Amino acid sequence: MAKILIVGCGAIGSELAEVLAAQGHEVTGLKRKPPLSASGPIRYVAADISSSSDLAGLDGDFSQAFFIVSPDGRDEQSYRAVYETGLDNLLVRFAQTPWLMVSSTSVYGQSQGEWVDEDSVAEPANITSQLIRQAEQKLLALNPANIVVRFSGIYGPGRESLLRQATQAPAIQQTPPYFTNRIHQRDCIGVLAFLLEQRLAGKALAQCYLASDDDPAPMWDVMTWLADRLHCPPPSVKKVDADIGMNKRCSNARLKALGYRFQYPSYRDGYSELISAQR
Repeated sequence: MAKILIVGCGAIGSELAEVLAAQGHEVTGLKRKPPLSASGPIRYVAADISSSSDLAGLDGDFSQAFFIVSPDGRDEQSYRAVYETGLDNLLVRFAQTPWLMVSSTSVYGQSQGEWVDEDSVAEPANITSQLIRQAEQKLLALNPANIVVRFSGIYGPGRESLLRQATQAPAIQQTPPYFTNRIHQRDCIGVLAFLLEQRLAGKALAQCYLASDDDPAPMWDVMTWLADRLHCPPPSVKKVDADIGMNKRCSNARLKALGYRFQYPSYRDGYSELISAQR
């Protein structure tokens, strides 16, 4: 079994730690405020990655590290704290450790409903996405064994903003379609555990994977379907926004060719479960 470091133990990181520990791996979770009552096989360490001194006491012989961070805010300073300062500190301390970085499909700037994959141009317009993209490039250039996984919009228990929005009869662009892409939180964890499994099995892996479900869909279709299931008024038609950004369709072909199968291949699968749980 492997010795694993997980940097960032929020909802995804902490559940990934539990999954990997249950598989027999030795897991250390890095978190600024670890759970006070933490017990069991996962070793939690209190650390702020923006402070290099917080990392000094950590073991240096991890066989795999995961970078699953969330900035404190949506502003540039918060993103620089983790994707520049924090990542730099980690890569100095663990330069020889293979890294898997959780990134975002926000690094794509396409806005006309184009299909994108791992080889598509990634030139985002906004500064926060630019900082994520720069972090990707830094990590991939350091070691050919490092991997970036770009998640699309994550939803699941506790991430139900689209359900709340659907109850408010929102104005949605209908024509031309504004495409949305998503991945269920459990598939995020499934993808990360799957890629580790493939690596430990000796499979040759690419440096980048796009992780999004099988069903990029127009927001109009998603909201209309949700409103029907929630017994709410349907959305209204919004005037076309010529300057709307991030209108794209994400291809998961590379990940599926490697053998991953989604637990929630469509928004209908995931949101049906969430709606049933609410009832």
